[in-house]
Amino acid sequence: MLVERAVRIAVEAGLEPVVAVVREADLIAPLQALGALVVLNRKALEGMATSIHAGLRTLPAAGVEGAVLMTCDQVMLTAAHLQSLSRVRDQITGSRYAKRIGVPAYFPAATFGSLSQLQGDEGARSLLREAAAVVNEDLALDIDTEDDLLRARTLLEAESRS
Repeated sequence: MLVERAVRIAVEAGLEPVVAVVREADLIAPLQALGALVVLNRKALEGMATSIHAGLRTLPAAGVEGAVLMTCDQVMLTAAHLQSLSRVRDQITGSRYAKRIGVPAYFPAATFGSLSQLQGDEGARSLLREAAAVVNEDLALDIDTEDDLLRARTLLEAESRS
């Protein structure tokens, strides 16, 4: 399952706490077993921003320097890439692929107010336009269609054989 893989990579990267925002209750127990704090987003159909808001509300008020926002469908994501995003703790740092900056991305705690103001399905795109970035063209592959899934399976199988 894609979301389980994403949680495992975040845990492997040493991100803490790992908060998984889901829209299906049957995902809660498996993700908790992996060590994630799981939030059920009943407003998910209103847009990506509702998941960002739900995740931010779960973070402890003290002691969190920042947050890495990510999706679960970027199958080529690695723990090393996640770690590289938060090396500079006081700046927004996104991932550059396909000629744009996107998620996964690190947001320092000082930006949580701006993240809380996001609306609809744009996600954090507006905050990433001028952000620093770590290049990783492998992240351009995400799972949106059956063809994407087949391509990802082929790449992952080849990677596991080498």
